[in-house]
Amino acid sequence: MAKHTGRTKAASFLSDGFRLAAAALVAFMLVWTLWSSFIPTPTPTPALSTPTFPDRTSAATTDATPSVSCNDNPGPDLRHDPPQKNFYDDPKLSYTIDSPPVKNWDEKRRAWLEQHPSFAAGAENRIFMVTGSQAAPCKNPIGDYMLLKLFKNKVDYCRRHGIDIFYNNVLLQPKMFSFWAKTAAVKAAMLAHPESEWIWWVDSDAAFTDMDFEVPLHRYKEHNLVVHGWPRLVHERRTWTGINAGVFLIRNCQWGIDFIDVWASMGPQSPEYGKWGKTLSSMFKDKIFPESDDQSGLIYLYLKEEEKWGNKIYVEGEYYFEGYWLEIVETLDNITGRYLEIEKNAAALRRRHAEKVSERYGRVWEEHLKEAGYGKGSWRRPFITHFTGCQPCSGDHNQMYSGQTCFDAMQKALSFADNQVLRNYGFLHPHLLDPSTVNPLPFDYPASSI
Repeated sequence: MAKHTGRTKAASFLSDGFRLAAAALVAFMLVWTLWSSFIPTPTPTPALSTPTFPDRTSAATTDATPSVSCNDNPGPDLRHDPPQKNFYDDPKLSYTIDSPPVKNWDEKRRAWLEQHPSFAAGAENRIFMVTGSQAAPCKNPIGDYMLLKLFKNKVDYCRRHGIDIFYNNVLLQPKMFSFWAKTAAVKAAMLAHPESEWIWWVDSDAAFTDMDFEVPLHRYKEHNLVVHGWPRLVHERRTWTGINAGVFLIRNCQWGIDFIDVWASMGPQSPEYGKWGKTLSSMFKDKIFPESDDQSGLIYLYLKEEEKWGNKIYVEGEYYFEGYWLEIVETLDNITGRYLEIEKNAAALRRRHAEKVSERYGRVWEEHLKEAGYGKGSWRRPFITHFTGCQPCSGDHNQMYSGQTCFDAMQKALSFADNQVLRNYGFLHPHLLDPSTVNPLPFDYPASSI
């Protein structure tokens, strides 16, 4: 696949300009929140360029039924760890973000996989997810409840796709508060999971709203970091809201380790923190708070050190790798209706099946979604809905909307996602704003009435 630079895949500059103006207004309204929590708000997603996604057709069924034995274990051997030494036996190895750099990580990972051959199969596409929140109880009375539901949502997605997940709720570097905490957690996950090619950070306030969608890793084979954003806005307008750092995939390789170290060096544990605040404020004129933040730092590396970092960063704008909730939630009812109409006319999609084979039916769905599009204006389920600005734990939400608006939107999106999970258990939420009520599904739903 051709290298993605944004110079060939961006939407029209005029359209982007309008959205940039809207983003600037949002940033201005958010300034008081940013002083306390520094959580940036994304701009709305622009129109898509022509998507180039895989032609995911339904898997062929086999005539033969494989034999099943309790002793069969085709997956990784979790009990095998040979006595031969590897990088874990090096007393100088440190998991901390401010420790000496890890060297020769690609070779160390390769040697570890050779020692653990059951993990080698499929390692090039294996993903490990990291997310988290604060250790103390939330200030917002409903904050812990919402974080639990948001975590359940991530666990549901990971279970359906065979992805391991780590929820971190401690500061692995005490000075790296708020959004800076992610860099320390991601580096530790890289070292703890050499079996995984990709580490996937997902903010606690982001929800998976398409449980079937699979990350198109083939798009990123020439890249080491994937973030959501709009390259043309970043290159031509130098806006700090042109990329969102709340959801990203980073390759578990030497480049990834080095990038995390350099990125984290802009954080509050660094003696250069004040200097970086001035540098980033000077570079991004629409950045109206003086402190160094992770998102501006990432964009700085993307733009200023293109040869070393920027060329390996894929800025994804063709589907909702993370999407702004205000432009998504109001579309969910219409999307539900479109999907139900398709199911009524497609018996293969209505068939009951075990949750473990859900990916097969997700690929069948792709045959019916060719005209749906991706992102803004699409009637496809949005992949990830990000509740930036809602601050469910602190309750210090953006003053552009009420706390109740945020709460209702999160409940609706989470019930929308939960219905995709509950279908395999024979139940459904009849109303998206009532997460406590479910109805049993009749056979052949939705061709039959509920």
